[in-house]
Amino acid sequence: MDLKLKGKSALVTGGSTGIGSGISEHLAAEGIDVAVNYIVDEQQVLQFVETLNTTYGVNCIAVYGDVSKPEDNDAMVEQALDAYGKIDILVNNAGIWPTENMIEMPDENWMRVINICLNGPYLLSKRVVKSMIARNMKGVIINVSSKSAFQCNTGGHGHYTTAKAGLNMMTRSLAREISQYGIRVVGIAPGMVRTPINEDKWKDSGLMDQYLERIPAGRFAEPIEMGYLTAFLASDCAANFTGTTLDTTGGMLI
Repeated sequence: MDLKLKGKSALVTGGSTGIGSGISEHLAAEGIDVAVNYIVDEQQVLQFVETLNTTYGVNCIAVYGDVSKPEDNDAMVEQALDAYGKIDILVNNAGIWPTENMIEMPDENWMRVINICLNGPYLLSKRVVKSMIARNMKGVIINVSSKSAFQCNTGGHGHYTTAKAGLNMMTRSLAREISQYGIRVVGIAPGMVRTPINEDKWKDSGLMDQYLERIPAGRFAEPIEMGYLTAFLASDCAANFTGTTLDTTGGMLI
């Protein structure tokens, strides 16, 4: 299916690894110029961007920024606009998934997860939406949520589940406010995806088998699969999707 996305530009946070890398790669495969946000491993990110440009003939760039810092969000938007003149698609993907019980974690650990996983998408969305409205253009914001926004099957992730549940409501609230401008806001809720953020969790004996038993589809997803869905949602084929978060868990929310 031709999604007619060639020539559009996107900003993807946490866009060089895990789910973000799958999203960035498939958007590039669709002919989209991607500003790939990162905060660590600069050389790896530069190589990733160069590979996208060589493979798909696009103009991707690496954009440093901590999404929890307002000034970094300002700088990211400015860099993307300087490179492309517009931002058609924003993907709020950057996140962290630490494991620690709520009553034992230091206060600053709670705030760090909330700031990255919830406040970051708000801060960046606001800035990108303003750029879209100023240019009188339509656009799409896609928020990467999680199965954990809907269910607490295990302990140790209270800050993460709270942030992702809040992100779902932010998706709805923002869509309610900006649909009048032709800007859509959609969320996706992955379940278990093979990414570096969770690889260390599978070192415990039998843990991966326990997770697989909870997935009706019987498998972990791959990052590129989140890219397929993101590209579809960013296209006019999904023009009637807004204010909702799609279950992409392989049936874990049944």
